Amino acid sequence: MRFHRVASGFLAVIVVAAAALSSLSSPGEERSAGDGNAPPPIEELIPGGERSDADVMIDVLFEDDGRVVSMPLERYLIGVLASEMNASFEIEALRAQAVAARTNAMHNMYVTQKERHPYAQVCTDPSCCSAFRRDERLRELWGSVYVRNITRIVNAVVDTDGVYISYDGEPIVALFHSSSAGRTESGANVGAGGLPYLLSVSSPETAEQVPEFVSSVSVPRAEFENIVLAEFPDASFDGDEEGWISGFVYSDSGRVSAASLGGVAVSGTELRALFGLRSTSLEVAWVRGEVVFTTAGYGHGVGMSQYGANAMAAAGSGYAEILRHYYSGVVVGR
Repeated sequence: MRFHRVASGFLAVIVVAAAALSSLSSPGEERSAGDGNAPPPIEELIPGGERSDADVMIDVLFEDDGRVVSMPLERYLIGVLASEMNASFEIEALRAQAVAARTNAMHNMYVTQKERHPYAQVCTDPSCCSAFRRDERLRELWGSVYVRNITRIVNAVVDTDGVYISYDGEPIVALFHSSSAGRTESGANVGAGGLPYLLSVSSPETAEQVPEFVSSVSVPRAEFENIVLAEFPDASFDGDEEGWISGFVYSDSGRVSAASLGGVAVSGTELRALFGLRSTSLEVAWVRGEVVFTTAGYGHGVGMSQYGANAMAAAGSGYAEILRHYYSGVVVGR
């Protein structure tokens, strides 16, 4: 498969450069070479005073070495926010992400603990809980802009101390993703049914605001057959290749919720995973013996769009307004 960045316009099949896809669903990070002066310890950058997040302990499973570490919730949230959102985003977007991260931690602590790690309340695997980076890793990544970046992250966590999102009195599952193409997806379409606050809503980010908002994946005909047959051996690829991918069903958000591959019914999320697509907001075309998937946005599309939150913040919305927009019928407070 070849990954491409599309020059302009969703569904244009004009390839201008190859671009490797990020393994994370969060925006890119700002990096700068170190200036030779070691930044102060993070403890010196965290304001003093009594805060509820600093008094609550959370058990974290580190996936890289299998250790379970107990740490203050505040320190955990700093590591999560620094991993899940670009530190240069608007401060109200960072605050919204901090509240979402706190809410997810509280849900795991007090409502439903993950079966995958019953001996820890959260883990550092973003496919299960949230991404998390240790402070030493952040120093390596950020170099001379470490102090600026970590200060913004710390302030977003401290400024929202104890604030979480609730529905019917309980912390919600605050799903989030990188960017959407006009609307977010309903949770019911990606296996999160039964959660009434995860509805499809408008999202204001545009292609001008989001790097690689539109991209494409090209798959040669033979490779396409092999990939599908390895997962769905009953698929058949007789006849015109134009009919190999058919039966598209679209959700209210405009994403593909179902399709047919070689006569086998698959969900939109299965199609996305099968070919490593950035989203299910997609269309397909055959071009010179290759199938070209062109997508808009990045991520599963459910809950808060990070780039949408940043656009709302830039337009003057506060973090609570952003969260109430993306999570329907919720209460934001301490």
